[in-house]
Amino acid sequence: MTYDESLLDVAHRSAADWLRGVAERPIPPRADVDELADSLGRDLPERGEPAPEVVARLAERAEPGLIAIGSPRFYGWVIGGTQPVALAADWLVSAWDQNAGLRKITPAVAALEEIAGAWLLDLLGLPAGADVGFATGATTAQTACLAAARDEVLRRVGWDALQEGLAGGPRIRWIVGEERHGTMDLAARYLGLGAPTAVACDDQGRLCADALEAELARGDGPAIVALQAGNIHSGAFDPFADACRIAHEAGAWVHVDGAFGLWAAASPRLAHLTAGMAAADSWSTDAHKTLSVPYDCGIAIVRDPAAMRRALSMHASYLQATEVGADPHEKVLELSRRARGVPTWAVLRHLGRSGVADLVDRLAGSARIIADGLARLPGVEVLNDVVFTQVCIALPDDAATEALSSALWADGEVLAMTSRWRGRAVVRFSVSNWGTDAAQARRTVDAVARVLAGLSAASG
Repeated sequence: MTYDESLLDVAHRSAADWLRGVAERPIPPRADVDELADSLGRDLPERGEPAPEVVARLAERAEPGLIAIGSPRFYGWVIGGTQPVALAADWLVSAWDQNAGLRKITPAVAALEEIAGAWLLDLLGLPAGADVGFATGATTAQTACLAAARDEVLRRVGWDALQEGLAGGPRIRWIVGEERHGTMDLAARYLGLGAPTAVACDDQGRLCADALEAELARGDGPAIVALQAGNIHSGAFDPFADACRIAHEAGAWVHVDGAFGLWAAASPRLAHLTAGMAAADSWSTDAHKTLSVPYDCGIAIVRDPAAMRRALSMHASYLQATEVGADPHEKVLELSRRARGVPTWAVLRHLGRSGVADLVDRLAGSARIIADGLARLPGVEVLNDVVFTQVCIALPDDAATEALSSALWADGEVLAMTSRWRGRAVVRFSVSNWGTDAAQARRTVDAVARVLAGLSAASG
C-alpha cells in the first residue's frame, strides 16, 4: 500500500490559502446549504473520480460556505480558533491514525496525553492526583464528570447504580444556578438525572451561596451541585469557596463547568476569580476555547480516579488493558477515539506556563478594550461587569440591538451574535481567539462605530 503524497500537497496548498486569508476575509459564509450542495454535486457518481480532483473540488466548492471562525474579530460564540502549533500537531495526529484508547497499544500518544493532563492540573491549581480525560467537547466532558458524580453519590448511600441501574434507587438532588449553561442540563439528561432545581443568581449570573444553602436545607439524600467558571453572558464566576463548603457540608458532589473560564486559574492576575475552585470534586473545560487547539478537545477532570473509572471503564478479553494505571478510555465516553490530547500537549509545550498566562491575560485585556471603546459610542450600554472575556452590549431598545447584530453580519469585518440576557436583547462579544490582541480589539471598536453610524444615517 502506498500513499499519493501529491494529495497532501493539494490539501496543503488549499489550507495555506485559507489560513493566509482568514484574518482579512469577510467572516460570514457567502453561500447557503442548498447552494453548496448543488455546487458540490448531490448525486453519487457511478464511477469514482480521481483523488486529486476530489480534494480540489472539496477545497474550491466548500470555500464559499466556510465561516471565518479563525478570524481575530470573530466573537460570535466562545470559539478560540486554532494556534499554528496545534494545527500542525493535529495534522500529525490524523496521519498517525492512532486509536488512543489503550496505553499498551498506543504508548506514544498515551504518554503525550498523560503529560498534558499533569500540566493542566498544575496550571489550573487542581489536585495532582486527579484523573484527566480528553473528550469530544465541553458537553461530553461534563457528561463524563457527572457520570462519576451520579454513581458515587448513590454508592455513598448504599445504591450500586452499576448493578441496579437508576430505577428504584434514591432520587439524586440535581442543583444548579439559574444562569448555568444549557449543556449542563443536556449532560444530566443523558445520565437520567432529570430536570435540575435552579437556585437564584445575582445580577451578573453568579450563583447565590445563601440560596444554595437554603435549597440544600430543604431535604437530604444524594446530591450533585453544579457551579460555573465563566457565565456565558457576563463572564462572571460563582463564589466557589462558600458554595463548595456549603455543598460538602450537605454531602453533595460539586462539579465546576469551566468551559472557558477555568483557564483564568492559569493567570496570576486573574486567578482570584477561581479562588476556592480547587475544593470541588470535578471540573470540565474545553481546550478549543481559551487555549485555541483544534476541535475536538473537551477535558474532564475528576478528583477521585476510582469514581471516574468505575463509571466509565469497560473491559474485554480481546483488549490489552494496562495493568498499572488507567487506560485513556476509562476517563471518557468513547472506547475508540483519535489522540485529541496531543495538540493540547503541543500548545502547552510551545507556550509554557508564562505563555498560557499571557494568552489568558491578552484575551481578558482585549475584552476590556472592546468594552471601554463600545461604551463611548452613542446609545451603547455595556451591561456586564467585564471581569474576563465576555462583553454584552445593548442599544436603547431590542429592535435596535438586533439590527446592530444583523448589520455587523452584513458588513463582515466583525461578527458578534445576539442573545437574550436578563430580559433584554444583547449583542455578545466572546473574546476567545488567540489572535485577538489590543490592535484587533481597537479595530473591532472602529468597525462597530462605523456600522452604527451607517444605521443611524439610514434611519435618519
